[in-house]
Amino acid sequence: MNFLKNSIKIGALLFFGVMYAQQQPNYALYRYTMNAINPAYAGADGVSRLTANFRSQWINVNDAPETQTLFFETALSDKVGLGLSLVNDEVFVENNTSFMIDFSYKLQLNDATNLFLGIKAGGSTYNFDRGGLANLAFPVDPALGNLDTGFRPNVGAGAYLVNDKYFVSLSIPSILLSERINLENGRLTTANEKTHFYLSAGYNFDISSGWEFRPSAMVRTVSGAPIAADLTGAFRYNERFELAGMYRTTGGWAGMLMFNLADWMDVGYAYEGSSREVLNNTNDGTHEILVRFSFPKAN
Repeated sequence: MNFLKNSIKIGALLFFGVMYAQQQPNYALYRYTMNAINPAYAGADGVSRLTANFRSQWINVNDAPETQTLFFETALSDKVGLGLSLVNDEVFVENNTSFMIDFSYKLQLNDATNLFLGIKAGGSTYNFDRGGLANLAFPVDPALGNLDTGFRPNVGAGAYLVNDKYFVSLSIPSILLSERINLENGRLTTANEKTHFYLSAGYNFDISSGWEFRPSAMVRTVSGAPIAADLTGAFRYNERFELAGMYRTTGGWAGMLMFNLADWMDVGYAYEGSSREVLNNTNDGTHEILVRFSFPKAN
């Protein structure tokens, strides 16, 4: 049984190594977690919000990726927004925890359209389980013993164009590069973290009384990996209930639900599967849960 579990773990790690250039976590509910990657979203709605997202990937695979995300946003004034985000990302023998502060500034283009510009600054701590590497049966680069696991400062930037009917988002959440482990040609080595670029857009169509069709897309690009896109179609009723489906060009799909339980609380759930046989045979999919609290504006 232990041999089987280790084989599954190694097989999943091999697959993950092929896709390893994509080093930052993905979210199926990306339309509601944009603060994690784009500082321009901080306070853009003029509402103070606290959002928590929990993502558990590849259920029943030992040490598979898990991500916990928490962010708070508020509008300091009509033009300035502030955000705080905490992201803890665990994958196999790695753990990365980042803390960032976001600032946004609004440029009003016309009565219905605003452009928000944002910057984020902070850093992260990076750790890997050296003892756990011995169980993976991969040759290990001796340089891993000198890998810096202390605090790593970072900065990011983004822009967010929003209208009553559409939005466009462009961001680079982490500009400074740092070292982490990598799987290359069957050997665990050190490698520089890659800079990720995110482009997202969506439109809201009124299709009947109370019903909206909300298509959107999230495109990610990073050096060393093919361009990946999440294509989503969502139907929302009276801003209280949303049902959506998503297709990921790298071989994934997801079904999503969002509920507005009260004016101050939203709850979302996504189940994500894969069209890749190697993953379908070794796991029970990915679960993602989102809880968002909204606070009234101060008078």
